[in-house]
Amino acid sequence: MEIRKIVITGGPCAGKTTAMSWIQNEFSKLGYTVLFVPETATELISGGVAPWTCGTNMDYQRGQLALQREKERVFEQAARTMDTEKVLIVCDRGMVDNRAYMTEEEFRTILSDMGLHEVEVRDEYDAIFHLVTAAKGAESYYSDETNAARYESTEEAIALDDRLIAAWTGHPHLRVIDNSTDFETKLKRLVGEIYSFLGEQMPYEIERKFLIEYPDIAWLESIPNARKVEIIQTYLNAPEGEELRVRQRGERGYYTYWMTAKRQVSDMKRVEVEERLTQNQYLDLLMEADNSRRPIRKTRYCMTYDNQYFEIDIYPFWDSQAIMEIELPHEDAEIRFPEGIHLIREVTSDPAYKNAALAKINVG
Repeated sequence: MEIRKIVITGGPCAGKTTAMSWIQNEFSKLGYTVLFVPETATELISGGVAPWTCGTNMDYQRGQLALQREKERVFEQAARTMDTEKVLIVCDRGMVDNRAYMTEEEFRTILSDMGLHEVEVRDEYDAIFHLVTAAKGAESYYSDETNAARYESTEEAIALDDRLIAAWTGHPHLRVIDNSTDFETKLKRLVGEIYSFLGEQMPYEIERKFLIEYPDIAWLESIPNARKVEIIQTYLNAPEGEELRVRQRGERGYYTYWMTAKRQVSDMKRVEVEERLTQNQYLDLLMEADNSRRPIRKTRYCMTYDNQYFEIDIYPFWDSQAIMEIELPHEDAEIRFPEGIHLIREVTSDPAYKNAALAKINVG
């Protein structure tokens, strides 16, 4: 049985409710049993349990996180009993959404009391899809009428949307769906991203890569919309024309493990399929490492800027430059570069700057 757990999140009035029915219709047709974990905050607030009715906001957040985690466990346990080959668990918000409603220290304190770590909680979800609030780019459609638990003004909705994106920044598969198109096309883009993630169609990844000046690390670590991730990437023996790698990804001793298969279609477009691994599976696959390449170690800063998701890779063998990547919805999409980043040149089509080539360079 294949069980995938994803999160649909976003700011107020972003289209999550409608998105859920689109997801049900689309992926049921593909043979998935689609399960929905309802939004915990709406359940609690509608029932009279809210930050303003509890003793403190921390008291409320403890209860919401505990209930959210237990609900997800129940859905996962139920999924394993079902007579089906593919299950898609869709969470209407995930545990990390709570981080947007308290300080980082408060969030970590609650998780610690639960015996959990932020990276562990964030990366246990397979993919995160953030729908941007209508208050940001589709202001005429922003309303609190579709959800009795919604109370944010337009300005508050925009600020909350930004905090939610920052909370999930650092996840290996975060996609931000903005309001640059009409609402129907916005939902089609969401469904297309989920298709791609699941590998149900040709999961094209459109990516551009840039060589940049070595960034100001203190600045990166000081801004809320950037998160540090430690990565060890090992290439495996693969058929001609394909690339196969495994990756350990996380921080502060908490890691997740992935296997990725890639095949290039054009300079910017490639087929990419990812599979999550257990630690034991990861260790077993290391025995199939390509001996002509050393493992690549790098520090990645995942950064959201203007509803775009950038990844900045810092390598131990460079002290004057780094690599910045962005995945795009289509090949002609405009890129709005973060302030504080200084471009040297684009290297999307330069094979010398691929990780597989950098791994060969390091062979002594």
